[in-house]
Amino acid sequence: MPPASSGASATHAVAPAPSSPAADSRLTPGGPGYRRMSFALFLAGVATFALLYSTQALLPLVSADFGVSASTASWTVSGATGALALFVLPLSALSERYGRRAMMTASLTVAVAVGLLVPFAPSVEVLIALRAVQGAALAGLPASAMAFLAEEVRPKALVAAIGMFVAGNSIGGMSGRIVTGWAAQAWGWRAAVGVVGVMALLCAVAFRVLLPAPRHFTPGTLSPKSLARTVRTHLSNPLLCRLYAIGALFMTVFGAVYTVIGYRLTEAPFSLPQGVIGSIFLVYLVGTVSSAAAGKLVARLGRRGALYLAVSTTAGGLLLSLSSSLVLVLLGLVLITAGFFAGHAVASSSVSRTATTGRAQASALYQSAYYLGSSAGGTLGAVAFHAGGWAGTVGLGILAVLGVAAVTVWGSHAARAESRRGLVAGSC
Repeated sequence: MPPASSGASATHAVAPAPSSPAADSRLTPGGPGYRRMSFALFLAGVATFALLYSTQALLPLVSADFGVSASTASWTVSGATGALALFVLPLSALSERYGRRAMMTASLTVAVAVGLLVPFAPSVEVLIALRAVQGAALAGLPASAMAFLAEEVRPKALVAAIGMFVAGNSIGGMSGRIVTGWAAQAWGWRAAVGVVGVMALLCAVAFRVLLPAPRHFTPGTLSPKSLARTVRTHLSNPLLCRLYAIGALFMTVFGAVYTVIGYRLTEAPFSLPQGVIGSIFLVYLVGTVSSAAAGKLVARLGRRGALYLAVSTTAGGLLLSLSSSLVLVLLGLVLITAGFFAGHAVASSSVSRTATTGRAQASALYQSAYYLGSSAGGTLGAVAFHAGGWAGTVGLGILAVLGVAAVTVWGSHAARAESRRGLVAGSC
């Protein structure tokens, strides 16, 4: 996508890039510190998604334990993602003042502590409340991680670096669901979420030990007026707004599919046990590959071309999942997962590349839209499933991916119009 205007104000000034590649001290693949940084943020991504979606594969068991409907149980996921969406912007502002590494460490620490309390929730209301607190705590991590990478990694390596963080998200989502599936089948859903909490604790400790100290961060002040001005500037940027919409719509599909799929697979004609349903999430490995390969995809097809491919892949997966054949349903999930993670990696890296100032706020707004999409997808997907079965959930997903396609086409048209205006202006 074309770069946006760089006239945005910011809560702190981002240091200009060095004038020559030789003087650029930012991290690059193969350089010192890059692997440690990548692995540390990979582990942070693992912990984030494992905690955030720890109850998603267990929703049928939560429904049975508390005697609640699928739509009520879905709030144990939607409450966490919704709280993350609400708190990501204010916590990103704190990261501008106190630093990306400090904010990410604090976020993981609180989220892990709450995660170790979740198994003891006495009611579904308390469970939803704890999950909301956990989601709010995790809000300090995604945008801070994106801003950290934008400041510490050379621009040419940014898509690949963010792809590794997103790959950690997919591994966390996959491993969390597989572990909870088999642990729940053996010991119940409470023990299962406890195991995820311990796993996240280990990831958090390793993250803090491995992540190198930032070298290009400049602290800013906590000025509400400056924050509001930066947010207004980002929201007045048409390219950023399109990227926010793309992230929200992609996540609506993903949230709907993975919130409801457990209910579908426990019913006829599949009637799968909980452990097997948890293992279905091995398809997240496809997301790990597609997100990590986003950089190569953009290099070959361009950003809009990569988004069109992600849209068509996701839509094809949704249609394939309508089959009553388990093999075809699994293939559909593979395509949905590959398309979603590729689209997310392209859109999120485009935000970091577009925002030349106020990067934490730009990333925070993307994350807010992204997780609002997750929250809406989980709730609306459950409602659609209750009203029309799996076909209702697929219908919701198709509408969302058509929305992504429409926004991308709109972006192509806007880019051509801007190019024509530039040519006219240049000839005057």
